[in-house]
Amino acid sequence: MKNNFRSSCPIASTLDIIGDKWSLLILRDMLLHHKMTFKEFSSSEEQIAPSILSSRLKLLTSYELITKQKQVKNKKENIYLLTQKAIELSSILVDITIWGDKHLREFNRINDIDGLDLERSVIISTVIKRYYSMAENIKIVK
Repeated sequence: MKNNFRSSCPIASTLDIIGDKWSLLILRDMLLHHKMTFKEFSSSEEQIAPSILSSRLKLLTSYELITKQKQVKNKKENIYLLTQKAIELSSILVDITIWGDKHLREFNRINDIDGLDLERSVIISTVIKRYYSMAENIKIVK
């Protein structure tokens, strides 16, 4: 995938990769809901179109935020796993979640999320630990 960035600004460059309507939601689904397959991503409440989902998965893979693998138990289906680069976005996802929970309830019916009242660092470390725990149990084809 061609690396086209609007500028040399790190914020703009980051937004060129994850600032669209869908990429953060895919990362959210992977990190928080442990989704790994195209079918699982497609079943999200936001109903991403298959063509857009495919495009975003390719984009995230090209920038090494996710990897595309095969599981030993099902070699026909691709699974996607977060890389360390993407896991380092955990704090951003948690901050967006906390901000949305605090400021958007008057405009939208926001889901209650257990644990959001905890210290921010505890939320982040818990999210990361849970992801690693899930990922370590996956056997991939080498």
